[in-house]
Amino acid sequence: MVFAWETLWVAVGLVLIFEGLFPMISPGAWRRMFEQILQLEDGQIRFFGLTAIALGVFLLLLIL
Repeated sequence: MVFAWETLWVAVGLVLIFEGLFPMISPGAWRRMFEQILQLEDGQIRFFGLTAIALGVFLLLLIL
């Protein structure tokens, strides 16, 4: 399998687009969400990060 750098840049671009939608559409709710995240313990944040990684790997395995 040949790695296409263009695919990586498309994926990064899509992530940035999706990450930017929420603060652009609703900055107040975005700010409140981050205030709530600041109240979480480190273990809880790590769990959410691990869950996101696991879901991403699962989706990639489904696609590839």
